[in-house]
Amino acid sequence: MAGLENRKARHDYEILETFEAGLALKGTEVKSIRTGQVDFTGTFARFQNGELFLENLYIAPYEKGGYTNHDPRRLRKLLLHRHELNKLKARVEQKGLTLVPLKIYFNQQGKAKLLLALARGKRAYQKKADDKKLAVRRELEGW
Repeated sequence: MAGLENRKARHDYEILETFEAGLALKGTEVKSIRTGQVDFTGTFARFQNGELFLENLYIAPYEKGGYTNHDPRRLRKLLLHRHELNKLKARVEQKGLTLVPLKIYFNQQGKAKLLLALARGKRAYQKKADDKKLAVRRELEGW
């Protein structure tokens, strides 16, 4: 499953559960994703009127798009089954849980998919402890 990853999400959040969601995209957005022009900074998912939308995902305008180009930071609908949406909504309403994107990739049929995580934000001391563990592991492996 090669794709574009949100590496900072695993540093900033404790991942509790992951879901695969489809993305409602426009043609030039698909071409920009295929060329790797995506920025996850500040991206999250939010419920509006019973549907799930991805906010603040930056997909650069396609360089050869012309007048058909899209707004780089528009709301993008996430496509999930109703029972998954209900489960996520119930879990997000709990204190401190959020939905963050981990990866955008294309499946075997060429459809754009988003790996969405139900996550809890880490505190500063938890991030420091993780960084120390990583440094020790790298040292032992001989980096």
